[in-house]
Amino acid sequence: MTDRVLGAGLTVSSVGLGCMGFSHAYGAPTGEEEAVRAIRAAFDLGYTLFDTAEVYGTQDDPHANERLVGRALRDIRDRVQIVSKFGIRFDMTSPSVNKPLIPDARPEVIRASVEGSLKRLGTDRIDLYFQHRMDPRVPPEEVAGTMADLIREGKILHWGISEASEDYLRRVHAVCPVTAVENRYSMMARQYEALFPALEELGVGLVAFSPMANGFLTGAYGKDASFDPKLDYRSNMPQFTPEAVEENRELLALLRGLAEEKGATPAQISLAWMLCKKPWIVPIPGTRKVERMRENAGAAEIVLTPEEVVRLDRALDAVPMSAVFGGSRISER
Repeated sequence: MTDRVLGAGLTVSSVGLGCMGFSHAYGAPTGEEEAVRAIRAAFDLGYTLFDTAEVYGTQDDPHANERLVGRALRDIRDRVQIVSKFGIRFDMTSPSVNKPLIPDARPEVIRASVEGSLKRLGTDRIDLYFQHRMDPRVPPEEVAGTMADLIREGKILHWGISEASEDYLRRVHAVCPVTAVENRYSMMARQYEALFPALEELGVGLVAFSPMANGFLTGAYGKDASFDPKLDYRSNMPQFTPEAVEENRELLALLRGLAEEKGATPAQISLAWMLCKKPWIVPIPGTRKVERMRENAGAAEIVLTPEEVVRLDRALDAVPMSAVFGGSRISER
């Protein structure tokens, strides 16, 4: 797999692996041994960027994912980049499968979070540390100052914000330069393209999560798809309803047609589209299956010309689309 550079000097694989689904939000967790083997298989396929967070886990083990990722990568630690996140907890009083998020980015909370993550990951530093969501009660400058301290201490090497706004990004970047933002981005969720000029100006990369609209753009899910209402966020996502599958028929046909033309799969086209759009975009599709990891890695080899990207953008502007999941609700602390 080829490499890309985020920010001022973080070199990563062109496609990263979102590890959340091994433990959280996509049905029953994968067995630990199976998950470790899959993560190591991703490394063998060329992945070097592995994304986790302190809150990816189960009710019984709220931090399971960090421990899992740390174990899988321990003996190759110097050959990979580990991403983790701080700054939210789940509102466990909610009956919803996708619990509301409660932001908390107070400096003392950040300090406790980074120490806990380092211990669970079994490492002395986190390569890229994201504020998981903006906290309206903590000034951006205060968060950035804490990040600058952690960088000076060597506990983190780079930092960024997930679901960042331009104002917030500019304010924190002025205090402590940001390496990347991690925002939701796919053919069905393009609202953050408005942020691209600022990212380009500031030299900040984009780590794109949910790059296939939570798997919908693979074309693998029909009207009969069903998901565990207690453990799987997709059970509550609008793009997976029978009506949405019908609404998105033209979109999926567009993807399949281009995939046939390029000798690729719809999943690969949905990733290649963003990879060919900007050299500083790195998608992190999540999967538990090694064959899907291999397929996603192959997207880095597919070339779409600038003209093809523009034509595809215009087609996406015109094609009917259903609503798409936009993230869990944010609650006040």
